[in-house]
Amino acid sequence: MIDALLAGVRAISLAEAISVLLGLAYLLLAVRRSRWCWLAGGVSSAILGYLSVRARLPMQAALQIYYVAMSVYGFRHWSRTGAESERAVTTWPLSHHLAACAAVLVASVISAHWLARETQAAWPYLDSLTTWGSLFTTWLVARVKLENWAYWVVIDAVLVFLFAAQGLYFVALLNALYVLIAIAGFMSWRKSYRASRVQAAS
Repeated sequence: MIDALLAGVRAISLAEAISVLLGLAYLLLAVRRSRWCWLAGGVSSAILGYLSVRARLPMQAALQIYYVAMSVYGFRHWSRTGAESERAVTTWPLSHHLAACAAVLVASVISAHWLARETQAAWPYLDSLTTWGSLFTTWLVARVKLENWAYWVVIDAVLVFLFAAQGLYFVALLNALYVLIAIAGFMSWRKSYRASRVQAAS
């Protein structure tokens, strides 16, 4: 497995390398709540969408198109909220999360059945689950919700396996780094959230 991973990294294409670097830039800038994360993420997603089509991951390809659209929305929304420090981190009640997770599961089962029956998708169930979960979680990022980072830890961990299984080893490594950055992002945003609550209570 390690030999295959190293061989895959050595054979990485220029497009995949650029997508990886811009993807890392997106997450690091998102942790800082910089609106420029959306520009880096949009270009990275456009490239990864092309790579996903070639790897026979149709749901991931469709997801990247959504990411490009969300990058436009996120950039505009974060531009209206002012400086990074003015983008208040907020949370969702548990009932909202339960309803959203149920909707993600239902949508995933429906799309996975269709993919398994009508296409040659390599991993229809995991592809669908990570796609619908990512759609929801990206919206949480744009709305500056703290819990987005917890969802990303789980989704990115699954994507490490999914992309490695399809031979996109460098993208798999990117998602492994995403897991670590998501943990750091959660801690950073939680600190900001707690500080804002203390300030509001004083």
